[in-house]
Amino acid sequence: MKTDTDERMHRNAGWAVTTLWLCIVIAWSVHPTGGEAEALQEKNQDQVLPSQNDFKAMPASAEAHGLVDWILSSNDHQGLPFAVVDKINARVFVFNRVGQFLGNAPVLLGLERGDDGVVGIGERALSRIRPEERITPSGRFMANLARNLSGQDILWVSYGQSISMHALRSADPKERRPERLASPTEVDNRISYGCINVPRAFWRDIVFPTFKNQQGVVYVLPETRSFHHEFGIPITRPLDAVVTHKKVL
Repeated sequence: MKTDTDERMHRNAGWAVTTLWLCIVIAWSVHPTGGEAEALQEKNQDQVLPSQNDFKAMPASAEAHGLVDWILSSNDHQGLPFAVVDKINARVFVFNRVGQFLGNAPVLLGLERGDDGVVGIGERALSRIRPEERITPSGRFMANLARNLSGQDILWVSYGQSISMHALRSADPKERRPERLASPTEVDNRISYGCINVPRAFWRDIVFPTFKNQQGVVYVLPETRSFHHEFGIPITRPLDAVVTHKKVL
């Protein structure tokens, strides 16, 4: 014979089973799996707005800040990841496709200062390139990851001029490239044939994953002329016409 206590225990057990089943059903219905989870994660990443990036707090040059502001306000990057190379201060800044600032690092650049590359230089052997021709050209370049003849990963900046961005490599020890890249000043960062050398960790953690499987844009700021002229940016304030090129401490 069942008592009142037995009936209450039976009812409570039934409610517990029902509640547990409902929790499982609800959790299964709202928790994305597999491709759905990846799609949701990508969507959330895309919702990071350019106004939320913290590049404005970076001690970058006025030209770098002005260029990035124009890129984002005009959507000049067309929704692609992009990098801004400040030759005066020997530094690169990388952003994702929605304008979120991802990181920055020092760079090694072409030995000679200048903004115009030499026509046909990409067809020459390195031994035939004169010191005064070792220039990192300025401008806006569509960039793609590729591999050089040695099988090393590079980011093509200008294929016609054989200019790429890549991780620092072993070279002539007399050039002291690792020491130049690690030094606190930009004065000794001019040594390459025109390519943009970045620290290996920065290439591995920032550049390569940002441009992997998608095209991007590399903006190289000029050092002998106005960046407004270089990129066709309207001058909105009188002070904008002055090229300051101040050193960033």
